Amino acid sequence: MRLASANSDNTHALSWRARVVSVVGVAVLFALMAATGWAMTARETTVTTRSTTSNGALVSVSSKQVAKLRAKPAQAMPGAVTNGLPTPSSAWVNTVSAQTGIPQVAVAAYGRAALQVQIERPACRLSWPTLAGIGEIESDHGRSGGSAPDANGTVSPRILGPALDGSEGVAAIRATEDSTRWHGNPTWDHAVGPMQFIPSTWATWGTDASGDGAADPNNVNDAALAAGRYLCASGGDLTTGSGWTAAIFSYNQSDVYITDVYRAAARYAAATVG
Repeated sequence: MRLASANSDNTHALSWRARVVSVVGVAVLFALMAATGWAMTARETTVTTRSTTSNGALVSVSSKQVAKLRAKPAQAMPGAVTNGLPTPSSAWVNTVSAQTGIPQVAVAAYGRAALQVQIERPACRLSWPTLAGIGEIESDHGRSGGSAPDANGTVSPRILGPALDGSEGVAAIRATEDSTRWHGNPTWDHAVGPMQFIPSTWATWGTDASGDGAADPNNVNDAALAAGRYLCASGGDLTTGSGWTAAIFSYNQSDVYITDVYRAAARYAAATVG
């Protein structure tokens, strides 16, 4: 999850999952893509070199690629309205869950978030596979480490990232009294929940989508809708390559993260077409 700027030079701190790819390390990025089986061509993904002070992604997913994430019938099919939010039809949820292996409660959460954001910000055109891609990379849809979401979407045991204590590869973010309630560490913050929100980000974007009266980052319904709103605020039109790339990069400022999320999202979209 994206962290707030933590440095005096106003650069962005990377989340604990971020893997740094420097401008001079483009060759390393290509090698990593090859090793993970993600072949890149000039048509498929454009890699550019930017100023090291621009905080821009080196990887740019194309609009043609992003179009694959909205291929019908991959789009969520609306059903009833529950807790004031549109709910995907149970038939759609069951089918997508069977086709993708994503737990039904998580499929419903991603679909609900996409449908609600479509109402709130129709120009964003967020696809549910994008949220599912993030959910896979961050927590395997709430299942990492033996955790699991219950019928209402609350993940237990809670999923915590490592302490953000400034050790190699992570930012240093001090815990507050408010953030400690989410992770139990009175000294250092942790990313929390199935979508791995930093508590300070959750304080701004947290929402109650499950209807239980609480905005809980450990609930996949709440976290998915918060993530959807965050992505749309960060990327604009997510059917464009530049918009989608900017949104994912804002969530985690890592070029490898962009490719990982795209691969997962594209796989889910492809599995639900036809």
